[in-house]
Amino acid sequence: MKTYIFIALLASLAMPVSASNMGIPAGAPKSYEAECASCHMAYPPGLLGQKNWQNIISELDKHFGTDASLDTKTESEISRWLLKHAATKQKYSAFAPENRITKTTWFIRKHDEVRSDVWKRSGVKSPANCTACHVDAAKGNFDDDRVRIPTK
Repeated sequence: MKTYIFIALLASLAMPVSASNMGIPAGAPKSYEAECASCHMAYPPGLLGQKNWQNIISELDKHFGTDASLDTKTESEISRWLLKHAATKQKYSAFAPENRITKTTWFIRKHDEVRSDVWKRSGVKSPANCTACHVDAAKGNFDDDRVRIPTK
């Protein structure tokens, strides 16, 4: 019995990560949660490729309309970690226009059934607000079975 459990565990570790269970990789610097999640969800680095993360880090002084500048040490620490864990699978690593996850081909295709008025609801506000609909988004789980779209 123990042998089968061990084999199942090894098999699960070898499974590729999917968008439904993207998660924040182990070893995330505390500064990532403290700095990035202070304004929005700490997005899993596997949702964007290296080039997008490089662009985002290099433009923190004008981070989507906000000055999110960091001290050199913190910026370097977060940057190294993001680049190490950036998407490598073509689907997620393709360049995202405007460095926005919500502008990627896969995001648009995955959310094509969401009407434009849904994004404007007070409980949603924006396509970038993953936690509004994806109940376990903060844990990296974007599974369709765990979606609850706010009615208002």
